[in-house]
Amino acid sequence: MSSQRLGRSGEELAAEHLRGLGYEVLARNFRCRRGEIDLVCRRGGEVSLVEVKTRSGAGHGTPGEALDGAKRRAMEGTLAEYRALSGWRGPVRFQLVAITLEVIDDVLG
Repeated sequence: MSSQRLGRSGEELAAEHLRGLGYEVLARNFRCRRGEIDLVCRRGGEVSLVEVKTRSGAGHGTPGEALDGAKRRAMEGTLAEYRALSGWRGPVRFQLVAITLEVIDDVLG
């Protein structure tokens, strides 16, 4: 599976999971000058900017390791632009949905 296809599949899985937790998905792949956010969701009076990291093995590190300082700064900058474009002034949470696909051989012995 290509990395783009794996990423799209992970984003869809994350969106479905968040919907099951009571979130409304407001936007997917919100892009602006400062960066991109995979999912913008709302639950109650709070908006969540969600980064989705999907891995099919440990070759590229864990999903959490991909959220480095540069990505964190880009997410903060994206928040400023999201607020300006959407008019949202309420609370915002940053979230990471980490998805790891792993095949485990010989599970019966």
